[in-house]
Amino acid sequence: MKAIAYPQHGLAIDDPRALIEIELPRPVPGPRDLLVEVRAVSVNPVDTKVRRNMAVSEPRVLGWDAAGIVREVGAAVSLFKPGDEVFYAGSLTRTGSNSEFQLVDERIVGHKPTAIGFAQAAALPLTSITAWELLFDRLAIAENGGDGATLLIVGAAGGVGSMLTQLARRLTRLQVIGTASRPETRQWVHALGAHQIIDHHRPLVEELQRIGIKEVDYVASLTHTDAHYLQLIEVLKPQGHLALIDDPEQLDVAPMKRKCLALHWEFMFTRSLFETADMIRQHELLERVSILIDTGVLQTTLSEHFGTITVANLRRAHALLESGKAKGKIVLEEF
Repeated sequence: MKAIAYPQHGLAIDDPRALIEIELPRPVPGPRDLLVEVRAVSVNPVDTKVRRNMAVSEPRVLGWDAAGIVREVGAAVSLFKPGDEVFYAGSLTRTGSNSEFQLVDERIVGHKPTAIGFAQAAALPLTSITAWELLFDRLAIAENGGDGATLLIVGAAGGVGSMLTQLARRLTRLQVIGTASRPETRQWVHALGAHQIIDHHRPLVEELQRIGIKEVDYVASLTHTDAHYLQLIEVLKPQGHLALIDDPEQLDVAPMKRKCLALHWEFMFTRSLFETADMIRQHELLERVSILIDTGVLQTTLSEHFGTITVANLRRAHALLESGKAKGKIVLEEF
């Protein structure tokens, strides 16, 4: 089968060796595996981080978000059957979705929404899981809860931010404040449901004061946490909550003590990486997201369709993500 991999870490994306096409044997499902014919993928910051930083001894296939059709199932599979259309975010420990066929554990897979196509569905899994776990598991906001509280989303126009903005606006009573700096990203975040939008390139205290807010109850810091960290502590109320998903080089938690702030990490790969007892929760929440898409409560966050799944198009997608100018999700469809 055809696949696209990186043979060596640390190469700039414009280097011809950064991504290459390879041939691999069609994989055989294990007991709880689905063999999925991949129809569409989306590209995430984790793709670029792994390509840059993780050394390999042989070419590694990247890609986590995918939508496709189940072609074979393992002997112990009970949630799916051949022919089912599915979407999922895969596992860090397995071969990625930038291939014609992929194995994935059924416990982290959902039935694809019927109201949208494969490309629109491929934009959803990783960011939906991350946003859902951050909001409802890490910050422990109850559905229809949060009345009178404020949530500041730093990086609201990105992939996770685009989904988190929708979930917080549609499924809670939080006042949602998103950060975005360019006219097109501000318009995007507003359309997704943010009550207010501020510019993260300006001092956050001043930006919040501009919209009449002194402090916030919750912060979801999705990007450049190290650049905003002390400002985030300043704008949080005493006993507030800070959740983050990115990778600051250092994080000194001591300044959080005075306000008795809580720190939460969200990493959506944890359940599949450690095969936790509640791993099936990711199947359950993707099933819920699928229903919310089909009923019009949520919308896909696809913003750029880069054509077919080729080395050249994946290179373009990586370059746009690394530029920091992407909004929503970048999707490719069909080999």
